[in-house]
Amino acid sequence: MSPETAPPNGTAAPERRCQNCGVPLLGEHCYACGQPTKGLVRHFTSIVGDFMDSVFELDSRILRTLGPLLFKPGYLSLEYFAGRRVRYVSPVRLFVFMSLVAFFAAQLSFDIDKGAVVDDEAGASQASKVGEIGRVTTVAEVEALRDQAVAELQRARKETADVPGVGIGLDVAEKGIENEAERRIEEIRRAEAAGEPVPVRGAEPGEPSMSFNGEPWHPQKNPIRIGFLPDAANAKLNEQAGRAQGNIKRIQEDPNLLKDAFLSTVPTTLFVLLPLFALLLKVAYVFKKRLYMEHLIVALHSHAFLCGALLVVVLLDVGADWVAALPWLAGAMGWVEVAMIAWMPLYLLLMQKRVYRQGWIMTLLKYGVLGTCYLMLVSIGAGISLMVSLVNV
Repeated sequence: MSPETAPPNGTAAPERRCQNCGVPLLGEHCYACGQPTKGLVRHFTSIVGDFMDSVFELDSRILRTLGPLLFKPGYLSLEYFAGRRVRYVSPVRLFVFMSLVAFFAAQLSFDIDKGAVVDDEAGASQASKVGEIGRVTTVAEVEALRDQAVAELQRARKETADVPGVGIGLDVAEKGIENEAERRIEEIRRAEAAGEPVPVRGAEPGEPSMSFNGEPWHPQKNPIRIGFLPDAANAKLNEQAGRAQGNIKRIQEDPNLLKDAFLSTVPTTLFVLLPLFALLLKVAYVFKKRLYMEHLIVALHSHAFLCGALLVVVLLDVGADWVAALPWLAGAMGWVEVAMIAWMPLYLLLMQKRVYRQGWIMTLLKYGVLGTCYLMLVSIGAGISLMVSLVNV
């Protein structure tokens, strides 16, 4: 050993050897047997750090990633395409982490007031009102029940205005009530025109019910049956319908069960929709000759941004409630929250412009078409998530 490389005390540093096979070590893993130098017998804090790094890559890279993610549209995608990847959290892990944290925070940030969904005087839920529509025998009664149910859904929509996806489920419920009312009015008018008694159908008062083919669902009398599906699949659908109907009463008593179940399924739904959004980008920019995986990277970063922005909105909303005694601070946080909501669509537009480098006219046109198509996909995904949540409450 030369004098320049000798330790200060003049003694040679001990050679590091693999504890498993005894081969000299050249790094943090043995090149002969592959065993890492770090085991579990060490400080717990270092184990937690290694876990977070392995699962989410949450080390110093997160600090370099969050700023550009929230405030520099397209920057992370362009850096990734340029080959500068190691300094940032990977797109997949970034999206998974941001979506889980954002929707978990949304679950904790608010509760649905039972009075916004259930009429305290009548003690009936929206599902029971659909059953009541099938039992009344005059058009005026049908219209009164329909208007009452729609008014309650509108109040529920105001309570959950800040929660993405919930409004879509309420729209589906409102449309279902209106369709059921229209069917019942037509049924009453046909019976009156024929001089026959108006048929009474539906579940008993107070019993939750679902409708299929205009009649209350029943596993034997009126089961769900889809012609192109095998018997086993139809049997499975009816089993799930039975579980959903059994859960309606629990949701009537505590609407937060459905809210929590729905929000817990949203990250999975978004993960399923990601490849479809990337495919839409591929079609929209087919002449750019970019690989599909490049579009998928853009989709991952844009969805990670939306989840991050949602998290910021939720935290600001909660913070404004905590500092309600200081109106000036609560007001300032409210304005920042509004600014963040307005920043979401603008960010996505700027990201599309900077990544794909087309003129403003073509970018705006494609932005509008892509947004419309993807909103349709999100609506379908939200509806499916709502049904899955109803089953799995």
